[in-house]
Amino acid sequence: MNAVTETTAAEPVSGVEIFVPLNKLKKSPRNARKVPHGTSAIEALAASIAHKGLIQNLVVEPEVKEDGTPTGFYFVTAGEGRRQAMLLCAKRRKTKKSDPVRCWLDTENDPSEISLDENVTRTPMHPADQFERFRELSETKGWGAQEIGARFGVSAHVVKQRLRLGAVSPKLLQVYREDGLTLDQLMAFAITEDHDRQEQVFESLHHNREPWIIRRDLTAANVPGHDRRAIFVGEAAYEEAGGAIIRDLFADEGGGYFEDAGLLDMLAIEKLREVAAEVQAEGWKWAEAHIDYPHAHGMRRFYPEPVALSDEDEKRLEAASAEYDQLVEGFDSYDEMPEGVAATVEALDAEIDAISDKRHAYDANVIAHGGVFVVLNHDGTVRIERGFVRAEEALADPQPEDAAIAPETVEDEQIEEGGEDEQDIEDEEVGKPISDALTRDLSAHRTLALRVALGERPDMALIALTHTLTSQLFHSYAEAGCLEVRPTVTPLGSHADGIEDTPLAAKANAAHEAWAERMPCDVADLWAFVVALNDEDRMALLAHCVACTVNALRLPWDRKPRSLQTADRLASALSLDMAKDWTPTVDSYLGRVTKAHIVEAVTEGVSEDAARRIADMKKADMAQSAEQLLAGTGWLPAILRTPEAEAERPSEAHALEAQAEDDEDFYAVAAE
Repeated sequence: MNAVTETTAAEPVSGVEIFVPLNKLKKSPRNARKVPHGTSAIEALAASIAHKGLIQNLVVEPEVKEDGTPTGFYFVTAGEGRRQAMLLCAKRRKTKKSDPVRCWLDTENDPSEISLDENVTRTPMHPADQFERFRELSETKGWGAQEIGARFGVSAHVVKQRLRLGAVSPKLLQVYREDGLTLDQLMAFAITEDHDRQEQVFESLHHNREPWIIRRDLTAANVPGHDRRAIFVGEAAYEEAGGAIIRDLFADEGGGYFEDAGLLDMLAIEKLREVAAEVQAEGWKWAEAHIDYPHAHGMRRFYPEPVALSDEDEKRLEAASAEYDQLVEGFDSYDEMPEGVAATVEALDAEIDAISDKRHAYDANVIAHGGVFVVLNHDGTVRIERGFVRAEEALADPQPEDAAIAPETVEDEQIEEGGEDEQDIEDEEVGKPISDALTRDLSAHRTLALRVALGERPDMALIALTHTLTSQLFHSYAEAGCLEVRPTVTPLGSHADGIEDTPLAAKANAAHEAWAERMPCDVADLWAFVVALNDEDRMALLAHCVACTVNALRLPWDRKPRSLQTADRLASALSLDMAKDWTPTVDSYLGRVTKAHIVEAVTEGVSEDAARRIADMKKADMAQSAEQLLAGTGWLPAILRTPEAEAERPSEAHALEAQAEDDEDFYAVAAE
């Protein structure tokens, strides 16, 4: 077969190979493909042509004028994508537009049919074959991901993914070829290169082969990259210590798994101890590092006391605040500021915080005898808890000695009215105190008068109540108030495992510590502190103290329908939305109820179809699937739902009956 180089118009001869300059080739108006090639496809073709030349000829026909005279140009009947790729190579100066292109001249067949035939009559390579060929190129040619990607016009990351898929167990690749696995499932198996482990998990799978289940089973003994320990230690430090990370190339950032949980724990503790040593350098007697906060430490805690700033600090704080306000005026964020202004503002902000921190400080005696816990937060940040004093330290109580004396009882006095000898009274010295009986008598009258007077002064009642609750919650339940109102704060850690390490608990602790820092050290000064608060702050303090006493626990041994009914009404009044802080997971709910409850949850939260799809699964798989299905739906079990506000108050009997039915359902679930 002869090859002809066409540079000028020539009499068309069908069925020959010719060479046509690239700038003489045009897109055919009869091309069957109306949707153009994508950019990535053209990039891939250009890379292939640049490294290997044109593998497949273009099919062309000559362009002719109306009178049938050739124009010297040719329409590309088949191979428009390759023509565009060569133009891209020329644009990048890897070739010239005048370079000849190998073409097949065809004037006998219908150009539209040829174009359609090229795009329809072909069988693409099975992805498994592609994955294995990429792996072979890497192993036999020694090419890395960058080199292979350059030769095929794909990114190095895509090459790494294909190499990882090509390294999956040949047995599983064959199952994939036979349509026994989907690509998503094969990608899940590629999380590890251990063929034995891959095959073991594959054999243990049942009808539920969701990719997340495969990943879960393959990494059951590993720590996910989003775990707080992994975030805190960091990948670099872990790998430097000899730890291996299983990389999930098909997941977003944080998709890796730390193989050695023991090593990760050790590194986390070591890093926490370094922080603890820095904190102990402040003068504390001891500092302990723990991954989890030791809730059962049994120590008394002291908080920092208000401290007046020096004149120098006051002046600098005032100047820095004024400069800060002037610089930020007119800007909503750092991003809008010029680079130099933003840096100055950040420096001023840090300086203001540093000076403001001096307004509160721990008593030197507390620091000398107390210590610090350094623990990990739920998000992998360090949490420092200061001011704990062990019982054996016998640190002097800053409160007056008589503040903690229990009130006397009538039984302790054992005095009978009228039992005193009048002659003895007459014979007593003038300076002797009055009798206990008379003291009790007079104090009773004063108590009654105080009750009446306080009842007529709601504003003062608010102060007295706030003072009483605050004195007991912030001063170790010292009896500093005259109201017989005692807050009971029920610890929740024994009722819900891990609840004290949740973001919601951190929020509650932060609020308590913020108030604790404002409290006077001596409880005797507390009344003046409460009185001096403005109305807004006093109400906020009262709200905090009252909130600490809320108890809506449902306990099998402590049935209290009226209290729980009130808790529901309180939740309605507060528009409480538990979905913001609680989600149904295997640990929190789904793994602790019956299959019927799981199906009911998915039916309510997702759909009946979704519930039917998981109805025949084993309990563990069903719970895991339900967790995925319910994520982000806002579904809550009945116990956590907030009742709608009642239009009319139901009768007490009806309310108690409804509550009793709810309790029966709750205890039935608990028993299961």
